[in-house]
Amino acid sequence: MRLVIVSGLSGSGKSVALRTLEDLGFYSIDNLPLFLLKDLALGLKDAVDEVFSNTAVGVDARSNPEELKNLPDLILAAQARGVECQVVFLDAHTDTLIRRFSETRRRHPLTRQERPLAEAIKLERQLLEPIRQVADIRIDTTLTNVHELRDLVRVRLAGDASPKASILLQSFGFKHGLPQDTDFLFDVRCLPNPHWQSELKPLTGLARPVVEFLESSPDVIAMRNDIAAYFDRWIPLFETDGRFYLTIAIGCTGGQHRSVYLVEALRGHFERSGHKVMVRHRELP
Repeated sequence: MRLVIVSGLSGSGKSVALRTLEDLGFYSIDNLPLFLLKDLALGLKDAVDEVFSNTAVGVDARSNPEELKNLPDLILAAQARGVECQVVFLDAHTDTLIRRFSETRRRHPLTRQERPLAEAIKLERQLLEPIRQVADIRIDTTLTNVHELRDLVRVRLAGDASPKASILLQSFGFKHGLPQDTDFLFDVRCLPNPHWQSELKPLTGLARPVVEFLESSPDVIAMRNDIAAYFDRWIPLFETDGRFYLTIAIGCTGGQHRSVYLVEALRGHFERSGHKVMVRHRELP
């Protein structure tokens, strides 16, 4: 079992770091009170569900100061139970944090009517000093943008700067309406239609005779290769931008033949590229 504790100053990028870990397969919990962290850390060793094998929790300065001071002892107790613990601390210059809060118009969690932002940041540094002292990884985000921070977290905690996006491929028929929540939609009604072949009409794009009919057309092969080449070119940039889930819809007239065939062909292409692929044929029973 592995537990990553993510802490640091408000505005330094804790939420970005936690979301990145979640995209990497971690079970992530934001702003967990430290009095609950002890039970979580000691209970992870006994967890049977693999979803908890990599767990990340965010801890901020709103926890009790005495509990913050006791964090090193809590980590030692968890390690004694066989839980691998790491502490990540994110920091940034005070003027950078003030600028970020001004730009986002967010409220610092420690500001009060009698405590302006600069003083709240100073107090937060003092309260979080025990965590900073025991941090295994310290990241200064003063000159780091969101994309660079994601890459730093991936490299430092997962050893992988290029996780693969999960892809949902969906076939559909235009005559039944457009699918919802789609990132990319391709219209393949221009391709030869097996519907007009009497022996192929009752079949679907999963049947071998339909596959052979479609693959005998240079236009079908060109469409398949062009769609695959498009995503081979652009998916890495979406991944760099933090997009780890893409939905691709391919439609023909009835959603029985051409779109089904192309979805299955692209499934194999993406799986060979190392992507997790889910497939839905909307119009098939």
